[in-house]
Amino acid sequence: MPSFSPAFREELHQLFQWRRDVRRFRTDPVPAEVVGRLLAEAGSAPSVGLSEPWRFVLVESAKARASALGNFRCANAKALDGYEGDRQQIYANLKLSGMQDAPIQMAVFCDDASEKGHGLGAGTMPEMRRYSCVCAIMQLWLAARAEGLGLGWVSILDPSRLARDLGIPEDWLLIGYLCIGVPEEEHTDPELDRAGWETRQPPEITTV
Repeated sequence: MPSFSPAFREELHQLFQWRRDVRRFRTDPVPAEVVGRLLAEAGSAPSVGLSEPWRFVLVESAKARASALGNFRCANAKALDGYEGDRQQIYANLKLSGMQDAPIQMAVFCDDASEKGHGLGAGTMPEMRRYSCVCAIMQLWLAARAEGLGLGWVSILDPSRLARDLGIPEDWLLIGYLCIGVPEEEHTDPELDRAGWETRQPPEITTV
């Protein structure tokens, strides 16, 4: 069992604090070897039954990126219509995607039909495969921050439309669309907090 020093734990704490949802990116290219390291770190995440259900789809062509961006814009307009008054105005001023500038973009899917893992742990809670994919994304997120990169998770999308546009198998479920690159700004507090959308609170803890 390795022993981690207080200095390491402090650096880990700082990494957690600097892990932000980034929406403003510089267009500097990210070397392929860095992307490879990030995906390797993601692939070391825990998964239910060792099913490793995550499927990373690099979105690189102009056509694929244009369709994804159009998808976001359509979904974002519908979301805006769901708010009224001051809340709608705040929403309209939020930057909720870095898809126009981020040099690396990928869609992460969960392969619910995968036979890997032989169903262990997923019989009673099949959603565990999806949670496993989230764990992989979180590891990738932290690894990106350690490389000096930011990551933004785009969820304002039509998942079915995105899967069709990217030619994804029908039994893959979209978990998230990720934008990765060098951040244009550096912050330790959430952008939604700074914009007045919501405030961060301590976790709720119940003892039973």
